[in-house]
Amino acid sequence: MKDWFKILVIGLLGTMMSGCSDINVVKEIHLGLYNNNELKIRLDVTTTKPVDLYAEYWIEGKHPEKYRSVNTSKATSYKLVLTNILPDTTYSYHIVTVSNGDTTVGKTYNFKSHQLPLFLQEQFNAKVAPKATLPGEFNDGLMLINKRYAPGVAYLVDNKGQIRWYHTIDDLGFKVINFTKDKTLLSILGRNDEPTSYGSEILEINLLGDTLLHLKKGQGDFKQIIHHEILKNDKDQLVFIYVDKRIMDLSSVGDAKQDTVNGDGIMVMDKTGKQLYKWSVFDVMDPLKDPKIMKTKKDWMHANSLSYDRDGNYLMSFYNNGQIWKINAKTGKVIYKFGKGGTIKMPADCNFTQAHAAHINAQGNLMFFDNGVEKHQSGVYAMKIDEQHQSSTIAMHIQLPKEIFNGRMGSAYQINDTTTLVCCSKRHIVVLADNKGRLHWTMETSVPTYRAGFIKYEQLNPYLKP
Repeated sequence: MKDWFKILVIGLLGTMMSGCSDINVVKEIHLGLYNNNELKIRLDVTTTKPVDLYAEYWIEGKHPEKYRSVNTSKATSYKLVLTNILPDTTYSYHIVTVSNGDTTVGKTYNFKSHQLPLFLQEQFNAKVAPKATLPGEFNDGLMLINKRYAPGVAYLVDNKGQIRWYHTIDDLGFKVINFTKDKTLLSILGRNDEPTSYGSEILEINLLGDTLLHLKKGQGDFKQIIHHEILKNDKDQLVFIYVDKRIMDLSSVGDAKQDTVNGDGIMVMDKTGKQLYKWSVFDVMDPLKDPKIMKTKKDWMHANSLSYDRDGNYLMSFYNNGQIWKINAKTGKVIYKFGKGGTIKMPADCNFTQAHAAHINAQGNLMFFDNGVEKHQSGVYAMKIDEQHQSSTIAMHIQLPKEIFNGRMGSAYQINDTTTLVCCSKRHIVVLADNKGRLHWTMETSVPTYRAGFIKYEQLNPYLKP
């Protein structure tokens, strides 16, 4: 793949490189790809003296809709990146210089972006349902989707199914990926022979595709396999789920005196790989008291999501026991268990089986994707939890059409009060459902993405805009 990209870059430079002698201080401009990416254009500009300098660019024929590169510091050699590029589109651009308070707009030039590489074409097929009207909020952001096997791809996709941003990795897959408050993408990377959401590397990149952090298992205290979730806390530390392997005497339940039970834990590390906090399900539960331990010992609880409640404590969902736990982030004590056999009383009509992507939504309710394994019908719940009285009520329940039943993986995130973006991973489909379960929009995906997150343009500014 690297050689293929190299050929494209050379071809692009051959057709797009411009030499110029502008009327002021701009001496030369060279144009090519940034990070070998067709949706990011690099301008290398040299000047006769140090000035403040940036590029303005726009789609040809749409001059009022101007975009701007990041302004660089004074120098005589500048590297500018043009983002928000559409494939196979002609752009105009000029260089703007500021010196001694005077602003000068240079000569206008043109370039045409290439089509996306073949392996990125026809990845998503989006359709609006007949007579449906999409909410305005759904036009105001992009979906974050990841390809979990090598070569890995992270995509930002609009509701027309158009790829607006991508990043590729040759030898690993993006097992899990999240957008951070710092406008970066934080991910777990893994090989194809590792389980679907498990990996052994951590990668953080910015929206230019520059690597900000790359940790590999074995560095510092990073000794465990990690899976299903990676976050940043408010101290810019890494928070993730890890596999906790314990050698245990299982002879009392009919197994060997020395056998391995694989549980789950939460770890916090700094960016050097130093462990700062560690919690394990073994701290609060005894596998020997689990009547199913003989069947589940290789993956006892199967934690599949981790997020924060509004008070800073953890929310963690488990597939095998179908529960969502709230865990004190300081003491490790389990505050509540929600689900069958849990500590929170559930309404009679809250009959979810297995959950994914548990989080607190905009209304402050516990929201999650219900795999619906027992009834073979998936859905979405938002629950109002009363911790003081250990009770709950249903704030919202979406029953999805049985045709898109999704027994493993999946996610659900609100777009507004009446519509929810739902990812049915096993069905290779992302849908926009209203609170009655009607589908207003669908997007078939070429990859079984683990989740489909939604990121507003205001969070992506200035790198991506409508």
